[in-house]
Parts: sequence; structure tokens; C-alpha cells
Amino acid sequence: MLNFIRGFCMALADSVPGVSGGTVAFLLGFYDKFIMSLDYLMSGTKEERIEAIKFLIRIGIGWVVGMGAAVSVLASIFDDRIYEISSLFLGLIIFAIPMICKEEKDSLKGKYQNIIWAVIGVVLVAAITYFNPVSGKGISVSVEHLNIALVVYIFAVAMVAISAMVLPGISGSTMLLIFGLYVPVITALKEVMHIHLSYFPVIVIFGLGVLTGIALVIKLIRRALENHRSAMIYFVIGMMIGSLYAIVMGPTTLENTKAAMTLHTFHPVFFIIGIVIVFGLEKIKAIAE
Repeated sequence: MLNFIRGFCMALADSVPGVSGGTVAFLLGFYDKFIMSLDYLMSGTKEERIEAIKFLIRIGIGWVVGMGAAVSVLASIFDDRIYEISSLFLGLIIFAIPMICKEEKDSLKGKYQNIIWAVIGVVLVAAITYFNPVSGKGISVSVEHLNIALVVYIFAVAMVAISAMVLPGISGSTMLLIFGLYVPVITALKEVMHIHLSYFPVIVIFGLGVLTGIALVIKLIRRALENHRSAMIYFVIGMMIGSLYAIVMGPTTLENTKAAMTLHTFHPVFFIIGIVIVFGLEKIKAIAE
């Protein structure tokens, strides 16, 4: 049941631009085990793979249930409620940063030369958002009319998105958002759930990109956490700070382009809900411990 809740919470974070499932895993205290299990699944011994599969299935059941619930709701309300959702995740991510700093104080304290990695993280996410060719141009990325270029684009973005999703920094959904694929992919998932199989090729292409991304990035992340944890944590915090800009600019990447979030469109109540969620996740972790 605990792992089901963990997976469910990860899915809710993964489904909405803002905080990655990796951030939730970090806050709930099982991130290292999560990355290690993914690594073992790819290249572990028989015994390590069996243990990894058992753990990931428990997490995965919760994730699938959470994602299904989120997709059923988000696909219909995202365009209309983008500012409320963005406000919620601003609160979540702003208050998640000090939680991670507290959790990783031994990795951060006295190793301030690695702050440069935080700066790199901020610049990387902000640059992807700013120079994204879809952002602010009103370009529609239609997954209903596939061609070779769009297939390659979906595959490549899926690789990038899953890499972000397993990092406790910028979310995979944020990456989908700034590359203009968030609404199309969420809509495709919803349509497949309703047995509209014309959207199924999109999900297959996206899934293959996700698997390829996992195979390429997981071992790299694990080695970085083991051998360069301080620099990695600073980098993660930098990406989380940079993702605040991505969330604010998120409405400009929608199919029906909207203005970037301002103080006028900011919703304090949803911001507070985001803060409450952070402390709720911390409470779940304390109960688990």
C-alpha cells in the first residue's frame, strides 16, 4: 500500500507541468532505490532484476492508477485552468526546494564550489524554455496527422521528457509543455483509454522514446549520484529553480496560446494548496520511516 501511494503521488506530479515524479520520490525518501531498481532492470543480475521488478511493479500500479485518474481530468480542464494549475505547482516547487536542501544538507554544506552546477541547471531549463521554437509562436503540434518529421520529434521529446521525469528537478510534463506536446500526448492517452485506437501509434512512438531514454540516462544518473552527489544535488536544485520560469511561461506553449502567467492571473489559493501538498508528502515520508 505504501508503494502504491508513492507511485500514485509520482503520477500526479508527472502528469502536470511543475514538479517531476523524481522530486516526489526524493521527498518521500525512496529516490535512490527507485534509480537503482531501474538500473538493475537494465543491467543487473538475475536476483537484482527480480527484486527490481517486484519494487517497480508495486510503484507502477500506483503510478498507472494515478496517471489514469489525472489524464481523465486534466485533458479536459488544462486549457481552461492553466493558471490555477500553474499556481499550485509554483507553490509546490518553491517549497520543495528547501525540503530537498534539508534532506541533502550533508551533500551541500561546505561544498559551495558546486554552486556553479546550480547555475548551469537554472540556465539550462530557462534556455530550453526561452528558445523553444513552439513557445509563444502559436504553432500547433498535431499528433493526429503523423509524418516522419513528427514521429522523430515525438520520439526525441519523449527521451528528453523521461530523462527529466526521473530527475528530481524539472518535470517531464514541463518538458512536454515547452516543446508543445503536453496537450497532444495527454489527449492521445485519454482517447486510447476510451478505445479510440487511431491515437495508439502516438502512444507507441512516445513509449519507445521513453524506454530508450531510460536505457540511456539511468546508469548515468546513478553513477553521478554515487560519485558526484554534491554537484548532482546542486544541479537538481538549479533545474527546479529554472522550472519556475518554465511554469510561468507554460501558457504560451498551449495549442490555444495564452499569455504568460502574471500577478493578475496568479491564484494564491492554489499556491497555498501546493504548499500543503509538499508538507503532506513530508508527512507520508515520516510515517513510512
